[in-house]
Amino acid sequence: MRAAVMFGAGDVQVREVPDARLTRPTDAVVRVTHAAVCGSDLWRYQKLAPTPDGVRVGHEFIGVVEETGADVTSVRRGDLVLAPFKWSDGTCEFCRAGLHSSCLNGGFWGGELDGGQGEAVRVPQADGTLVKLDPEPDDPRLPAVLALSDVLCTGHHAAKAARVGPGTTVAVVGDGAVGLCAVLACVRLGADRVIMLGRHARRTDLARRYGAHEVVAERGEAAVERVRELTGGHGAHAVLECVGTGAALRDALDMARPGGAVGYVGVPQDGEGVDVRRFYRRNVTLAGGVTPARAYVPELLPDVLSGRLDASAVFDRTVALDGVPDGYKAMAEREALKVLIRP
Repeated sequence: MRAAVMFGAGDVQVREVPDARLTRPTDAVVRVTHAAVCGSDLWRYQKLAPTPDGVRVGHEFIGVVEETGADVTSVRRGDLVLAPFKWSDGTCEFCRAGLHSSCLNGGFWGGELDGGQGEAVRVPQADGTLVKLDPEPDDPRLPAVLALSDVLCTGHHAAKAARVGPGTTVAVVGDGAVGLCAVLACVRLGADRVIMLGRHARRTDLARRYGAHEVVAERGEAAVERVRELTGGHGAHAVLECVGTGAALRDALDMARPGGAVGYVGVPQDGEGVDVRRFYRRNVTLAGGVTPARAYVPELLPDVLSGRLDASAVFDRTVALDGVPDGYKAMAEREALKVLIRP
């Protein structure tokens, strides 16, 4: 079968790889119908050291079950399924607590395992991982559903971690797909006011469509001061950090009002400039981390299928499998926000 493989920074190729196949009775094989390139894939795309064997990539996908192991009971051949960006058994103590991202028997797609940016994927722990979908494989709602594999759940996780709800003013740091989905999540959770921090007009325009009330284009201390101006000098009740740099997290912490909270979900690339003394005296809560997407999908899926929660507009370019290398390039050069793949 064919799949995208990364051989180093800026070097993604579509290659012939071994066919996805069952290796354990808890496995399923899924033929991919929809996949995506994630903003977090770009960190590796920019930094991966050259490797002759390459690394399989992609962690967001929907597909049709082609085969199941003897122990799999929740899905069967022909079912359309969604896979969250981490696989999990659904039964360990962390999964039972709703923290599937810390599953004792789970892991990430790609690496030595099949990645979602390919024709098919072996899914370990299929019963605990896959979510069966009712729509048909050609249903136009599926790009919105695909967002649940990562970015929509991640935006929701940031909002929940920062205690977004009625009466809150929220600042969202980062206008990528996760930040835009965070705006949707805040509106769904009843936030009174959402401030988007970003400077890319196409993205901030979409943020306004999604429900953001104001846009702050400044960065660093100027952005912090602008958010304070917009909030009567106090800062936001909730700040969602959706970038992953130390500078973004530092600014997010500085934007929070006394007693406020920061939900951080950007994949950390560094922690420089983050000093607990900056927010200790203001009693600011810091929470977040890797999103337990599998825990959130059952809650959010009905709203997605009804159209109430539609993040499909974050996909602004669609490519076939052969177009994946160009899709990475387009996202890295900010010519595309998020690339949808139709193998």
